[in-house]
Amino acid sequence: MATDSQSTPAARIKRRSPVDAALRIRAYQIMVLLAIVALWQVGLWLGWLKPYVYGTPLGVVQSFAGHLADGSLLRHFWVTGVEVVIGFAIGCLFGSAGGLLLWLSPLWAKILHPYMIALNGVPKIALAPLIIVWFGLGMESKIAIASIITFIVAFLQAYKGTQEIDPDLIRLMKSLGASPWQTFRTIVVPGSLPWIVSALRLNVGFALIGAVVGEYISAEEGLGYMVYYAGQLYDLNSVWVGIFSLMIMALLLEAIVARFERSLDMEH
Repeated sequence: MATDSQSTPAARIKRRSPVDAALRIRAYQIMVLLAIVALWQVGLWLGWLKPYVYGTPLGVVQSFAGHLADGSLLRHFWVTGVEVVIGFAIGCLFGSAGGLLLWLSPLWAKILHPYMIALNGVPKIALAPLIIVWFGLGMESKIAIASIITFIVAFLQAYKGTQEIDPDLIRLMKSLGASPWQTFRTIVVPGSLPWIVSALRLNVGFALIGAVVGEYISAEEGLGYMVYYAGQLYDLNSVWVGIFSLMIMALLLEAIVARFERSLDMEH
């Protein structure tokens, strides 16, 4: 008897739509989260974990509800979100533009090379106290920290992207009589986009680090302030609420960057 090819496991897998696959992956992700929470709670029941050191799942939920009800969580989330988004946008925009434009001047690229290496090697967080002194204690200093950190990463990634362009394409453009600016617009910028998008993904985390560290040093609002203040009071449940809120913010920003990347792929 001939075997119906449509009934084989491979055929059934092929018939599964991308939506089904995405839902299945989402279900597994939720199961992993529930397993972690279950292990956390079991550890508390068995005495392996101490509530005053690790907090409790129920306590985190209650703390989350309390902060949400009095409006403090949304206020802290909004403040940090504004700092991160503005710092991320400024740093990535100017950093990417600067790194790309450096391709037009090999001389300046050589002059700035040691400075780029030095800035990349310095822990960016070490600049935070100076920036707070320069920009004050308000939101501006946190935006500046996030901007500087993301600028350096975006600048280096964009410049690296220009150096990875196929030299044969550059020579072809020259042989056709194209000016450096025409080559820059038609070859260098499009060819460097994968490196720029990679910098955007990296800078999601760096922007959050910059804003939160600034809030740790001096702030009265923001998720970093919330986590720091709750830690000083040994309110571990509120600390977890702040940390989980930062995770949610990171996921939202990553989703925006991923959508931007997909739009670039569709255009090309």
